[in-house]
Amino acid sequence: MSPKVSEEYKREKKNELLQAARRVFIRNGYTHTTMQDIMDEAGVSRGALYSYFDNIEHVFMEVLQFDDQQDILLFEPDDQSSLWTHVTNWIKQQQKNIEAINQSLLLSKAEFFLSSNYVRNKENFPYITERYQRIVDAIKSVIQKGIEQGEFQPRLSPESIALYLVSFLDGLMLNTFQLGSERTNVNEQLTVLLFSLKEMLCPIEEQ
Repeated sequence: MSPKVSEEYKREKKNELLQAARRVFIRNGYTHTTMQDIMDEAGVSRGALYSYFDNIEHVFMEVLQFDDQQDILLFEPDDQSSLWTHVTNWIKQQQKNIEAINQSLLLSKAEFFLSSNYVRNKENFPYITERYQRIVDAIKSVIQKGIEQGEFQPRLSPESIALYLVSFLDGLMLNTFQLGSERTNVNEQLTVLLFSLKEMLCPIEEQ
């Protein structure tokens, strides 16, 4: 009889597999990654990988969720600084992420959206819609907290500002991936973003 495996062990093992898969997707893209590539990267057997994931689409969706959760955690404010300071620090972190875009999942995401079953069967991939809404909701939550604490006096709705922020960053990431950070001038673009956010949020400490 095989030994019982704890839930904690399974979570840790799954995270290790997701991290290995992420490295492979970054290196190879989505269309050129196979389950065998992930097995080789993680140093596991076919049975071990398939005990957690059904196919390459399943792996990729789980990697997306893993990545997104890290982003959402980064946006959660602490109690050590003002919410405006938190927003500005988060955007500075996005600058580092955008400038290192070639070490991201952007290519894999583009390939997945264009060449996988997602195009034909979007209803089978509800997480794509859910992930967008979760990111928007995380940003809205910070803005709403700022309103409640008297730190923000926004001129637009939290929803509109959150949608704007996500669209701006997604567009800048895509352009930088295609053209390079020097051409898109990431630093200056994010300075413009902060300026526009300041105008929209009207942070009290900045008045």
